[in-house]
Amino acid sequence: MTDSNLADTIVDRWTETRGPLFTDMYELSMAQVYVTQGISERRAQFDYFFRSTPDYGTHQAGFCVSAGLEPFLGWLCGLRIDEPHLAALAAMTSATGTPVFGEQFLDWLATPDRFSGIEIRAVAEGRVVHPHVPIVTVTGPLAVCQLLETSLLNHLNYPTLIATKAARVVRSARGGSVLEFGMRRGPATGVNEGIRAALIGGCVSTSNVEAAIALGRQPIGTHAHALVQAYMALGDGEIGAFRAMAQAAPDECILLVDTVDTLDSGVPNAISVFDELRAAGHEPAGVRLDSGDLAYLAVQTAKLLDDAGYPDVSIVLSSDLDELNIWQILTQIGDDAERLGIDPGPIRNRLVYGVGTRLITSHGSGALNGVYKLVGIENSDGDWIPAIKISEDPGKVPLPGRKVVWRLYDQRGAAVADLIGLADETPIPEASNVVHHPTNDGISHVIKREDISHIEELHDVVFSTTSSADPASIDDLAKRCILDVDRLDIGVRRLVNPHRYHVSLTPKLYQLRKELVAQAQL
Repeated sequence: MTDSNLADTIVDRWTETRGPLFTDMYELSMAQVYVTQGISERRAQFDYFFRSTPDYGTHQAGFCVSAGLEPFLGWLCGLRIDEPHLAALAAMTSATGTPVFGEQFLDWLATPDRFSGIEIRAVAEGRVVHPHVPIVTVTGPLAVCQLLETSLLNHLNYPTLIATKAARVVRSARGGSVLEFGMRRGPATGVNEGIRAALIGGCVSTSNVEAAIALGRQPIGTHAHALVQAYMALGDGEIGAFRAMAQAAPDECILLVDTVDTLDSGVPNAISVFDELRAAGHEPAGVRLDSGDLAYLAVQTAKLLDDAGYPDVSIVLSSDLDELNIWQILTQIGDDAERLGIDPGPIRNRLVYGVGTRLITSHGSGALNGVYKLVGIENSDGDWIPAIKISEDPGKVPLPGRKVVWRLYDQRGAAVADLIGLADETPIPEASNVVHHPTNDGISHVIKREDISHIEELHDVVFSTTSSADPASIDDLAKRCILDVDRLDIGVRRLVNPHRYHVSLTPKLYQLRKELVAQAQL
């Protein structure tokens, strides 16, 4: 089997883990109501959005990065209801022994191309996204759109969370390469979606071999302490383990140097093996530090390697890293290097970060509060009627109607606001415009047209009955993410207590929601 065929096989197997019944029970129950009441084919629109950015406790995100759309579209394209699925549903009975799902609903489900007639507009994967902004809109028959809810949320919430974390980690690394090392502590096979999202967020590769092959990347790995322990137990010592590793991978030799004593044993033994490698015509790749004071050890290790003639050997740091402690490590390296009279720049430039548990689990904020809400439906005359729900929490009142989202850029080219309006509106057509906070009625501000250099509509059609958008490569998605994050104000990118990015409503949308809430409360 060729590498290409193997990658295709892995991708196929990846998408087979979710079938047409990959949904919550209440989605099927609601769809049955729509069918039996004769409204299942009414056109409807649902919006996917999240309500707040992740709060990790000691630090907070000022933005998110959209991820998971392409796997969701792949699942949707292959969605089929077959006889075994229908039989399983038909066999379900209530406590009284009556069928849970009637023949009318099962016949409706069995209709060929049942999941056709859908149009999906979305903010592209890899783009920066913000609270309350519709990231995905699904338009089509009411019952079909309803059945997509759970899977869409499952496909998008977790990857968006991980892409966000990865983008923050990569930004914190200040140009240093970040590797994804989290498979062993991630959510079972869900790590595959997390790894894909981590690459979108800027990680250069992953230790997960199967995921790397499927995503077109070379998997990355060094060795564990067990290798050194085994050779020590057999009498060959740490240096024997290093020699064995160098013999097995002479051109990719990265040695874990903290099994015994990092500075008195590990690094000196690694240098001895590197000398042997160089004498044999090979150049070593790096050393890895996995415990202790990583900042101090990185400075001391760099000095030892430089003195031995290895200024270009990478120093890989691992052990519960995230964006905050990478920032702290780099700060301490600057202080330690200055104290020793060493330029910290070359040390920082050779660092590589293996980020595992805290990335793949989004440590501190383990779930994104993404939701999928009905915002409009056609009545019996074919007219669109905006839909609303009310709540004691203003943050849970969705934005009704069919909408459009624009991103506004200032004269510097920085993204300064996302403006949400109704589909028939034009963004800030006048010299200035009063816009409103998406959840707080008491907050508004003025956008002056003269301050805006560029207006970008964020949604594109990514799926319809007749076509779907061509998927972008992981590299393109990562570049898209970097570009979008670069265009944020530095205050929004802050790791701790970031400045709030402005998401605003046009007066027309603001007034519509206000009127619908008032009507619902009568």
